[in-house]
Amino acid sequence: MKEQPPPRPVTDPQQVRLLAHPLRRRIAEIMRRGPVSSTTLARELGQSTGSTSYHLRQLARHGFVEEAPELARGRERWWRAIPADRRLPVYSEQSPEMREAVEDMTRMELANELEALTCFQEERDAMGPWADALLFSFSTITLAPEQVRPFFEEYIALLYRYKRDDDEPPSDARTFHARFLAFPEV
Repeated sequence: MKEQPPPRPVTDPQQVRLLAHPLRRRIAEIMRRGPVSSTTLARELGQSTGSTSYHLRQLARHGFVEEAPELARGRERWWRAIPADRRLPVYSEQSPEMREAVEDMTRMELANELEALTCFQEERDAMGPWADALLFSFSTITLAPEQVRPFFEEYIALLYRYKRDDDEPPSDARTFHARFLAFPEV
């Protein structure tokens, strides 16, 4: 079980836009698997090393990634993600600029998840036992406003209970995309 870090607020709309950038989102996805260099990223993303290097420096400037000097060979710089439980402020505490950035990021993230689900469905027949691994729940619960945050915190704690501490998962393990979206009826 991986220890849950303390929540770290993301309060700058510029940081939200930085994280929502499509290429930086892909970089963050790749970096969840381990450290990268701009060269390895460029190869995987079909980008130039100059482009990936620029985006890595931007992510580092805002504290999302850091250099991994122990992995450097010659002039090549390696980077690793800085693990954190990043949280956005609640809507009532967001500035209009922050609200716009969060809404844009949310729409983009949902579109990306729908694309990933479509890809899974298209490849499902060839996935062996993983074809049965689609977890889906369609439910409603009734909560008072003061119950919403504790409900969310329990969900986050559940994720950390299943996150692995080791860098060497079993050979038959796969990364699961787990997304939580809950909102009140209008």
